[in-house]
Amino acid sequence: MANFLNILGKLFGNKYDKDVKEIAPIVNEINKQYEELETLTNDELRNTTTKLKQQINDFIAKEREQVHELKEESESKKISVEKKELLYKEIDDIEKTILEKTEQILNTLLPTAFAVVKETSRRFTRNDHLEVTASENDKKLAETKDFVSIDNNKATYLTTWDAAGTQIKWDMIHYDVQLIGGVVLHQGKISEMQTGEGKTLSATLPIYLNALTGLGVHLVTVNDYLAKRDAQWMGPLFQFHGMSIDCIDNHQPNSDERRKAYLADITYGTNNEFGFDYLRDNMSKRPEDLVQRKLHYTIVDEVDSVLIDDARTPLIISGPTPQGDKHEYNEYKHKVDQLVNAQRKFITTVISDAKRLLKENDTENGGLNLLRAFRGLPRNKALIKFLSEEGVRTQLQKTENFYMQDQNKEMHKVDAELYFVIDEKSNSIELTEKGLALMTSSTENKDFFILPDVGNTIAEIDKSKKSDKEKAQDKDEVLRDFAVKSERVHTINQLLKAYTLFEKDVEYVVMDNKVKIVDEQTGRIMDGRRYSDGLHQAIE
Repeated sequence: MANFLNILGKLFGNKYDKDVKEIAPIVNEINKQYEELETLTNDELRNTTTKLKQQINDFIAKEREQVHELKEESESKKISVEKKELLYKEIDDIEKTILEKTEQILNTLLPTAFAVVKETSRRFTRNDHLEVTASENDKKLAETKDFVSIDNNKATYLTTWDAAGTQIKWDMIHYDVQLIGGVVLHQGKISEMQTGEGKTLSATLPIYLNALTGLGVHLVTVNDYLAKRDAQWMGPLFQFHGMSIDCIDNHQPNSDERRKAYLADITYGTNNEFGFDYLRDNMSKRPEDLVQRKLHYTIVDEVDSVLIDDARTPLIISGPTPQGDKHEYNEYKHKVDQLVNAQRKFITTVISDAKRLLKENDTENGGLNLLRAFRGLPRNKALIKFLSEEGVRTQLQKTENFYMQDQNKEMHKVDAELYFVIDEKSNSIELTEKGLALMTSSTENKDFFILPDVGNTIAEIDKSKKSDKEKAQDKDEVLRDFAVKSERVHTINQLLKAYTLFEKDVEYVVMDNKVKIVDEQTGRIMDGRRYSDGLHQAIE
């Protein structure tokens, strides 16, 4: 089979070779223009950026003017609602055309733009400093950046600067492999590059090209160190051409500084911060509360990690809940406390029995007790320590496989002695008959925490000989009872999760008498974020 595939590859070529072959003429054109740029002065090189921006603006000027006129017309108080709707639709259609034309002109300008970045890299590499005629942007930059200084009407850019606490001297010029990577990224595809092939340098090319539009470019990284480092490391390359750079991780959420960071030509940040800002914006009630502007172009660093590995943990955000909604949590807290303590005492005995039985080579009963302890309290410290011993986790897996066969047919034997069962994989908890009995021991109603079978009950009501009015009243009563009990069961489940699956100083911390979530990826405190669906109140 392998020989057959090799023969096909030789005859027709593989996809990689075809892709590179398609990009090769673009790379040749970039290098050709790159050689031509060498004769330009520093001021002329910078003016190339201004010319590229002007070409883009001229190409879509007609459509932008149309949008401006339509927006002015839509704001008139004299036109009807129906007319406004038609105007908004027309604006949307023209804006789509603007995006299509922008993509078209960027593809045309790509060789020149990439050549400009490569030439800038060459000048930064070969010189200790670059001198240019000072612009207003240079003067503002010199106020905050050490690598820029102003003397009369001249601005001096040093080619050595600080990046995340490390002094670096720019010494990189784009090779063809980075040019290919840059073209692929601009086309919206995934560019897979080995360590050392310069993926960070490759990204500078499409970043510069797409930033020419003034619509904003986002560079998404996996952690805040990389976001801050890359913004400082690559920033001067863009700032030399008058582009603004910022990193959202340097600023607090919902702050004016973060809003300003999104208005920069190029914005660096972590996937979580971009994601939560997007969620917060979708919960905002006023336009002035928004921090992000309309999304345009994004490069995702380590895309497999961000879009596959990290995607297993969803970004969830919830708004504040009135204090009055906590009354049910306070009401049932003592019951759950009693339930959890009963389970802990029982699990302590079960773990002790499991150790003794396994020591006696009774793997059947020892494994049963081990699995029971794992389903009862998987985060029990004594259990975790026991599972770290040689062969114990293997025994747990064998026992679990045995009881899970035939669609968990035998699992009830494991769970019958527990008060509640925890499925850590699905993050769910279910009360057992034993647990329900303990919860309702102080109430007369044994169905206090059991959801009614609404479907069968309503079917029985429909079959009865009562009047339609009486049937409707009975159905309403059944649905009200279901809603009350559903909320009650949900409250119990969230309290159980808070007690058993969320550990203080691990998943969350208490600061200033408030529960604050800890980011499992970075260990940082995530200010302003809350667990959803009542879980935060349950932990509180």
